[in-house]
Order: sequence, then structure tokens, then C-alpha cells
Amino acid sequence: MTAFDAFWAALDAVPVESDAEALYDVRSAEGRLRRANLQRYLERLGPTADTLLVAEAPGWRGMTNTGIPFTSMRELETERFGADYLVPPEPTAPWEASSRVVQAALSDWSGPLPVAWAIFPHHPFAAPDRLTNRTPRPAEVRSGAPVALALLEALGGVDRVRVVAVGRKAQGALALAGIDATAVRHPAQGGAKQFTEQLHALSR
Repeated sequence: MTAFDAFWAALDAVPVESDAEALYDVRSAEGRLRRANLQRYLERLGPTADTLLVAEAPGWRGMTNTGIPFTSMRELETERFGADYLVPPEPTAPWEASSRVVQAALSDWSGPLPVAWAIFPHHPFAAPDRLTNRTPRPAEVRSGAPVALALLEALGGVDRVRVVAVGRKAQGALALAGIDATAVRHPAQGGAKQFTEQLHALSR
């Protein structure tokens, strides 16, 4: 047994609609790759992290390729991440704007690096095109909340870990799950500068 067993169980239990993609499904090679990368990511950052960054949902340019929140191919293949992660043979995109902003902001972070996650862990897309993003429905967000709660507990719970919502939608979803989170601006749609400033203010 590991500290993340309940997290994996909660993740596997989240329903998948026809216009959403289960990123960590072990029945596919892509799912196994993403799962291995996420497991490595959590094992590396989890033991020391005292901050959990929670966004809304995975985007098709970043997390859907690497399995790691706010991490696109561009970040995965840098020396900062190292050679321990698996590289998908046919990524859908080389980079993602939000991933670039978040990882650049975290490069100046003081103390243990935060763990990042998405309140809805599947990739919601505008059917039939998987290379799109859509806003997760309220029911989907609610279905993903237990996963975020399980991850928070695996990291040490609210007494040890501060929760930061990346965007107001993520903050609202966390509030419905009973988690009081500080909100920072989402880096997308012109929010990069404000996000970076707000995140730096939280560094400790």
C-alpha cells in the first residue's frame, strides 16, 4: 500500500462521458504512459509539497500528452524535469501556453515545489474533435472533487497542505467539496502576468 492508493481508486472511479477522455486508463498505451508519469511526479514532489495547485481541467496541448498537470512536451523535455519521465511517441502538440507560464513562475518558487492537479481529471473536448477543450459540466466537476480530496489527504491533509485554486471556477468547485482555497488568476486569456505575480506572493 502507498499513500496514493485512495487517490488512484478515486481517479479510476470518475465517470467518463462520450465527450471526455480518461487520461489514465490502463487499457491503452497512452493511458499507461500518462499514469506512469503522474505516479513519478507524485512520488517526486508529494513527500515535501506543502501547497496543492488545483486547476479546472486538462488541456489537449499539455496534460493530455504528458499526464502531468501544467506540463507540455516543451517542459517535459527540459533538464529541470530530468530523464525519468516517458515521452509519448506522437504528441498532439509541442507546447501549451498555460504550462509555459506556470512552469516559468514555479522556477522562482521558494521552498518545496507545489503539486498541481485538475478538479476534473478527464479531458473534456467539443465532440467529435479531441483536439479541443470545453468547460467541464458542473456534474463532471462534482465527480472529480473526491479525487482532489484524496490527493489532499495523501499529501498530508489541510493541516499540512495549503490549497490554491488556479481560477475562480476551480475555487468554486473546491468550495462545493468543502475545501477553502485561495484563488489566483488563471494564466490563460491574458492572465499570465497577474497569475505570476499572485503565485510569487504565495511563495514561502
